[in-house]
Formats: sequence, structure tokens, C-alpha cells
Amino acid sequence: MFLRPPSHVFPYIILPFHFPIKPKNSSTTNFEKRKHNRFAINHTLFLPLSRRYRDCYILDYECYKPTEDRRLSTKFSGEVIRRNKHLGLNEYKFLLKAIVSSGIGEETYAPKMVFEGREASPTLRDGLVEMDEFFDDSIDKLLTRTGIHPADIDVLVVNISMLATVPSLSSSIINRYKMREDVKVYNLTGMGCSASVVAVNIVQSILQTRRNTHAMIVTSESLSLGWYSGNDRSMILANCLFRSGGCATILTNKPSLKEKAMFKLKTLVRTHHGSRDESYDCCVQKEDEKGYIGFHLGKNLPKAATRAFVDNLKVMAPKILPIRELARFAALLGARKVRQKWSKAGGGGARPVINFKTGVDHFCLHTGGKAVIDAIAQNLDLSEHDVEPARMTLHRFGNTSASSLWYVLAYMEAKKRLKKGDKVFMISFGAGFKCNSCLWEVMRDLDGRNVWSEFIDKYPLKNLANPFLEKFGWLHNEDPDTFYVPDDYQIPD
Repeated sequence: MFLRPPSHVFPYIILPFHFPIKPKNSSTTNFEKRKHNRFAINHTLFLPLSRRYRDCYILDYECYKPTEDRRLSTKFSGEVIRRNKHLGLNEYKFLLKAIVSSGIGEETYAPKMVFEGREASPTLRDGLVEMDEFFDDSIDKLLTRTGIHPADIDVLVVNISMLATVPSLSSSIINRYKMREDVKVYNLTGMGCSASVVAVNIVQSILQTRRNTHAMIVTSESLSLGWYSGNDRSMILANCLFRSGGCATILTNKPSLKEKAMFKLKTLVRTHHGSRDESYDCCVQKEDEKGYIGFHLGKNLPKAATRAFVDNLKVMAPKILPIRELARFAALLGARKVRQKWSKAGGGGARPVINFKTGVDHFCLHTGGKAVIDAIAQNLDLSEHDVEPARMTLHRFGNTSASSLWYVLAYMEAKKRLKKGDKVFMISFGAGFKCNSCLWEVMRDLDGRNVWSEFIDKYPLKNLANPFLEKFGWLHNEDPDTFYVPDDYQIPD
């Protein structure tokens, strides 16, 4: 019979073996010998037990699909744009180009106040209602499906960047579901699109020190108070990309739930370039010259994202790739440097590309936009099959900020791509500027129902062309001096 170690022994279990070993010829007291022997025995016998509780598993997750009355069609999008009286022909042309090249389709969702024509004057209540609808739908479904009672939640992490309330949104969830008094709560704001991985990192750290723990991560974005009503091009772009969505996830380290778990966290790397002014300023919420608040996306954003991405991969690659691939890449890189040194022309041939597919089966990419997905695909030498989940998610749900990754993951699951033992690489970007990534191992074959189930059979779509160009292409032929849209103009269906 295996006995649980007494409480005074447990601290030894979670500590690395750093006990100093004295030379043979040094004097050692009997007390020191007994102390050393006791530590060595505890370390050998009980460390495997402690490690059973340090794993981080995803038990289940639930992505949010708003109601159909909040679907943002091309026709309605045109009406919303027309309501902004600060826009002229040049802004219309810019928006047309941005939307057509964004990769977003006609079935994404927007906040309720947009459909009520109040996007220029939202209230705090609008933001709260937006979050309440998400909480009531996704959290309820997740708790029901897993059979976990709200009182069983030990840790709650909420990440919603653009809405900070008093009491906090995490307190709202605790009140709504009557969670325990001692639930450990973390409320994240301002972390941007990469907040999901930040939240996972917080849970991972807690699960390494607490046994038999359930944690819930609630991630979304409030668009109601972040809708931009001015004409600054760098801030209009956010209205074209961001859409309503969210995800609730339950994680655990209980060994008894290992067989029911969907994923196991293997490793996680966070990269933050906030100390660099160029990176810090590329994504920022601010006021324009007329005092309208919006989210500025700077021209240096691609450069900042690439730099953070490369630095993140430098740390992540050795953790997830086999030694043979690392050795191959190092050899090719070394050979190229030698050729550069001795070549009269100064060229050493094409730069070698590391093959991430040697350690990764699936790529779960942030749906920041078509250009973002294309850039990652090029840098990692990914096929269209690899980036299909991200492209289809962007088209169907848009950029739902930090929750985007979970919609991409759900697409893979709905397509029955995820098999036991597969490795899933998550990559996200966010304001700061940050690049965060993690690797999950699939714990069992996944073919369950989720947010994609009702319409997964028609994906992938062969044609992702946005109908905006067909319906509003006439703008390119207009003269800025004579351009005028009459109030009774009917937007084509």
C-alpha cells in the first residue's frame, strides 16, 4: 500500500534536488547524514506523485455563437458605414479595399447596439449586456456538458481587454454562478489578442502548486465601447476586422480526469517587446484629433509582429522539435555562413527554413487578418491545408480577439482532424507588443459537436471572395469633388 507523505515532507516533493553534497573527506555530522538520507528518500519516492498533479489539462471548452439577429451582412455593413457622417470618398475607398482584402465573410457578428443604430453613442450598459449574453450562453453550456458545479471551480481567470468595470467582470461571474468564497480570481484587461495564452500560463502556474484543482478561463472582447466613429484610417481598420465572440474553458490537474481530458499542455512561451517604443506604439487605444476614441493599428505593426514572432520561435523551437531537425537546421545555417564568407558575390544561397512539421501536427493560428495568416504560413512554410482552419475561422467569425484561437481549434475538432497523440501549436499576437505560443497534446480522438457543427460540412469554402467589391466597386469611378450619396440611396442586396 502506497502511503501519502506527511505534510512536513511535501515541501521536499516540489523542490529540485539542490541538497549540497560534501566531499568524501569532509567531516559530516550524523544529523547531516540523516537529513541527507531523508531528503533523498522523499525525493525518490514521492516526486513522481507530485508530478501527477502538475500537469495542465483542458477538460472542455465552449465557443460562443451570437444569435442570428446580430449577423453582420454586407448590406448592413454598408448601412453602418453610411451612418458615419465623418467619412468621405477617400475613406470609403480605403474601407472597401480593407474589407475586400480582409478575408472576412458575411456571417460574422457585431454588438447589439450597432443594429440599434447607437454605435456612435454607446453606453456602459451596452458593454455589460454584450458580456452577459456571452456568459449566459457559453459558461452555462460548458458547466452542463462537463457536469462541474460552479462551486467546484477553484480558479477563475477572465480576460476581456477593452472593458474594465467595478465590480470586475470576474466578480460578475462569481455573483452570477455563486462560486465559493475562496475561489482564486484573476481579471485581465488590456492584454489584447494574445490574452488567452497569458491566461493559460496563469492557470498552468497555479496548477503546479495546487492539487486536484479546477480552473475556468473566460475570454472575450467588448466591442460596444470600442467602436470607432471617426475618420482616421489607422483606427477605422479595427471596425473592419474585429467581431463579437468568446470562449469559456475548464482546465484541471486532477489525475482521475486524465482520460476525459481533451488536451494536455506541453510547453508555453511568452515574448513581450513592450520595452521597444516602436513595438509598444503599433497597437494602442487612443483619441484621434477630433476626440473620438478608437484602436490605432500602426504601419509598423507587421515589422513589430515579425520581430516578436521570430524571438518567440527561437525559444519555442528547441522545446518542441526533435534534435535531428535542430541539428539539420544548424548544419545548413552553418554551411550558408561559410559560403557567404568565401563567396565573391557575398551570397550564400537561400536561407534554410526550419521544418516545424517534424514536431507539430496542427497549427492553430490567430485570425488577425488575411495578411497575418499569409505571413505566418510563409515563415513556417505551411501548406493551405495547415492554414485552412485559420482562414475559415476568419471568414466565418472574423477576428474575435483573444478567443480566436479557440474557434480555430474547434474547426479542427469539427473536421475530425485531431487524433490521440497529435501536437497542436497555438500562436497568438497582441498589443504590447506580444507574441505568445504554446503546444498542446491531444489526449483522445476528438470528433465532438461544437460551435462549427451545424455548418461544418460546407467548409472549406472554395470561394472566399467578399461581395463588397461587387456591390460597392462603383466607388472607384467616383470623383472626390462631385461625390455624393443621396439619403434615399438603396444599398444592393
